[in-house]
Amino acid sequence: MEFRDDQAIYLQIADHFCENILLQKWNPGDRIPSVREMAVNIEVNPNTVMRTFNYLQEKGIIYNKRGIGYFVADDGRIKTNALRKEDFITQELPRFFKAMSLLNLTMDDMNKYYRQYLKNEKTSSDTASTTS
Repeated sequence: MEFRDDQAIYLQIADHFCENILLQKWNPGDRIPSVREMAVNIEVNPNTVMRTFNYLQEKGIIYNKRGIGYFVADDGRIKTNALRKEDFITQELPRFFKAMSLLNLTMDDMNKYYRQYLKNEKTSSDTASTTS
């Protein structure tokens, strides 16, 4: 994992977990990697990973079965979606709107670019499914 300087590492790890849940790589009831496994895999201190787990547990996204491990909560995907949406609206959208204003871009411009993005995503998705 490559870490950015603009956000705490434990939150970046939480974003990685949330992405796996939203992409349905991890589903409700699935056991997630242990603190130690994650720390080794992403080369960070286990205390940092533990902080991530505590954060996600406070948000109701994961839960702990003592002695067994951590699991995705039954409504983990819904809570993950809500958390990511809130973060996007409060943190990323203001930066995005500021950039739009500075660059004199309109919502019509953004709509055009978004449609192009979706078209490219569909094309790359179709290509990936035919080569698999």
